[in-house]
Amino acid sequence: MTLKDRVRKALASQAEIEADEERADALNVPGCCPVDQLTERTRASVTGVLRSVTLRPREGVPALQAELYDGTGTLELVWLGRRQIAGIEPGRRLRVDGLVCRVDGRRTLFNPRYELRPRPGE
Repeated sequence: MTLKDRVRKALASQAEIEADEERADALNVPGCCPVDQLTERTRASVTGVLRSVTLRPREGVPALQAELYDGTGTLELVWLGRRQIAGIEPGRRLRVDGLVCRVDGRRTLFNPRYELRPRPGE
């Protein structure tokens, strides 16, 4: 580690440290792509941590919406027709697979396939 890296790390905010940790974790999962490199209308696998989970009906249909963060950006996850899913909660690590689209300018996966990943220390 160079002196420049040490100084940057010593002066980094908590958010920057957490983003670095998430990026490093995402790079260790084979086959996963960083959120900031996702392109529309392509299938992708992404891993990260859930920042929020909310129930937001869409056109009268229940929809569970979550925000996945991988240190490079956020990805909206939407499960239509679901009010809750066991294990889908803030702070949980996930690997998701699905077709990337844009909704209101945000990268989104509808009804993604998911795999719960262990939390740090599990």
